[in-house]
Amino acid sequence: MLAFTIVALLAFLSIPEGSLGAQGVNLRCQCINNQKKPIGRLINQVEVHPANPHCNNMEIIATLKKNGQKVCLDPNVPWVKRVMERNSAVRKS
Repeated sequence: MLAFTIVALLAFLSIPEGSLGAQGVNLRCQCINNQKKPIGRLINQVEVHPANPHCNNMEIIATLKKNGQKVCLDPNVPWVKRVMERNSAVRKS
């Protein structure tokens, strides 16, 4: 019984913090640093993650055209707001 308890404890401790939950929901904020400088022409795709119980911030994650790198954008910067407006206009058409 002791060996089972030790194995179960080690398995539990090997789960990385912030890993995806049972429903595939990230259990913490993904964006630590937000891009403020204009990179609008470099963006291929934009994902918006609204604030939720696991992250109080709305997160905007852009995928770059050149290399597919994901970059967090500052939602309070004017150029990001324009990108979001254009992005929502494209989805509606």
